Amino acid sequence: MPKINRDRYTPIDPAPSLWSYRLLRLMLSPYLRRLVFYGVPALLMIAVGMLNLTNEHRRENALTTYNEMKIFVTERPEFMVNLMSLRGASDSVMQDIREVVPIDFPVSKFDLDLDHMRQIILSLDPVKEADVRVRFGGVLQVDVVERVPAFLWRRDNGLEVLDETGIYLRTVASRLQYGDLPLIAGEGADAQVAQAKQLFVASKPLKDRLRGLVFIGERRWDVVLDKGQRLMLPEENPVLALERVIALDQAEELLTRSVEVVDFRLKNRPTLQLRSGAMKEFREIKLMQLGQIK
Repeated sequence: MPKINRDRYTPIDPAPSLWSYRLLRLMLSPYLRRLVFYGVPALLMIAVGMLNLTNEHRRENALTTYNEMKIFVTERPEFMVNLMSLRGASDSVMQDIREVVPIDFPVSKFDLDLDHMRQIILSLDPVKEADVRVRFGGVLQVDVVERVPAFLWRRDNGLEVLDETGIYLRTVASRLQYGDLPLIAGEGADAQVAQAKQLFVASKPLKDRLRGLVFIGERRWDVVLDKGQRLMLPEENPVLALERVIALDQAEELLTRSVEVVDFRLKNRPTLQLRSGAMKEFREIKLMQLGQIK
């Protein structure tokens, strides 16, 4: 058996080299691995695509192909909207909605901006809430909640309908169109409808004679009754002053007399203004009672 010369034998070191070790360590990073396996191919594909698009003919062909694919997908029958359905709106509001949201049917639902349509519908004065969606069967469903008319506001340029918060709804030509609504007048009355509502509630005992409320100087209210009578209320606590007038009328029949104006602007010194000729009639009655005339 031959003898092995151990001095000439060099064993192989299984450990990696320094650069192999560093490369292996780098490849353990998930971000680097994603960059190598996904990022680099993606960048190459983008570079090839951009290189192809530098050619005008190829660019036009790509754009035409994209548009054809888009039309093929968006104009499929299941994506087409064929009509509009309106719920919760009066005839006049329906007409307004169709005017501000003109749509040529059929139209793809991908071409409808539902949020923009909703904002346009909400911009209409009589509309309080609106919901717009595409319903199954190709129907554009518009659900509307209208503001409820609460007051008629008489202005120099006509009559306006307000809701319970004083928001303008529409202009009307005659009070007969909303004869059941309470009437207010005066500049700035629309901003004080909450107080006007309280006054109308307090004036229920006079509802058969009540004609309306007038906001004077953008500060206080006058209550207008039939036969030309007027109750002038103070700026502060007008409801309490009106209740005092009604109590006086129920106790002394104040408003059945020849009184034209009841002035409660000074709560500690209310005054009465009699009708023209009322004092003369009063003197004649007294003289008759005294027997000075027959």
